[in-house]
Amino acid sequence: MRIIYLLILVLAITSCKKKVQEESSVIFILKGDTIVLPEGSNFRSKLKIGEISKESYRQQLLTAGTVKAIPTNYAEIAPPFQGRVLKSYVKLGMRVTPETPLFEISSPDFISAQKIFFQQRSQLKLAEKILKRKQDLMSHGVGTEKDLEEAETAYEVENKEYENALVGIKIFKADPDNLVLGQPLIVKAPIYGEIVDNKIVVGQFIKDDAASVATVAELSRVWVVGQVKEKDIRYVRKLDECHIEIAALPEKLIKGKVYHVNEIVDESTRSVQVLIECDNQDHTLKPGMYVTVNFIEAPIDAILIPSKSVLQMTDQSFVFVEVAPWQFVRRNIEISGTEGKRVVLAAGLGVGERFVEEGGFYLLDAK
Repeated sequence: MRIIYLLILVLAITSCKKKVQEESSVIFILKGDTIVLPEGSNFRSKLKIGEISKESYRQQLLTAGTVKAIPTNYAEIAPPFQGRVLKSYVKLGMRVTPETPLFEISSPDFISAQKIFFQQRSQLKLAEKILKRKQDLMSHGVGTEKDLEEAETAYEVENKEYENALVGIKIFKADPDNLVLGQPLIVKAPIYGEIVDNKIVVGQFIKDDAASVATVAELSRVWVVGQVKEKDIRYVRKLDECHIEIAALPEKLIKGKVYHVNEIVDESTRSVQVLIECDNQDHTLKPGMYVTVNFIEAPIDAILIPSKSVLQMTDQSFVFVEVAPWQFVRRNIEISGTEGKRVVLAAGLGVGERFVEEGGFYLLDAK
């Protein structure tokens, strides 16, 4: 009897010990969508809980850009009329104004325009003398009305022909008051700037459909052409400040402002062209150069959380939110950007909520 009693006691103690071990081995309990970590769960020590708060954040958007001369500050020089180059005044880097002569050419078209101009000017002077003589005769009563009318008509015709010849000279941008018959055509710079390209060869014959032989550009201010993706264009506005970074000069930081945001989306790249105007007094930025454009928005209050707290499944980002002490639910979130080792939230979490900053992947076993 005593032996039976001892056996029952041993079995009872063993059963209680096993029950205690089973209860202590429970690491989580799943209640619907809620994961509960009971007291004694070794998962508790593996999780780091944080609280959501807002902080000042400046949205940044990086994109590639290309330096371009401002069109109104750039001119390719190509004579509108054919001729042979007689003399060149051009030197690379030379500063010019709209009155600076670049080169001289002997142009048959210009010579013909000169001959017509001098001929019409001479005929106009003759018609003017005849008209004055007819007017003088009429004033003394010895002329006829018919002769005066004919003289007036002849003068009007010659005056019109002279005006047409004068326009023909001005097409060549020559000064009719200082024109000399047979003089060469002087091609002048059309804008302020400096010579950045020179292909003029003395003695060469330039056709009227020839490509440019010189280029004038004012590069103290330039445009940077950036391509912003369609989904990000809402962050870019006119007059926004930008930073321009050059790979070859990482220590050089150039500031610019958004000059224009194109209204048309490029269908092949799904991007929008943005023009940024930059000061370039030292000519650091050169047309054709590749740069990086950093668009900077005004500071806003935003929610930032560690990147390692964000989990991914089936193209959906989510975190685990603590709804009660050691009770967690999965919450989908939307991310609008990154900053270092943190992400910027667009939606999903509110100020004051607690979430799993580290170790959230342990809770994936419960789902």
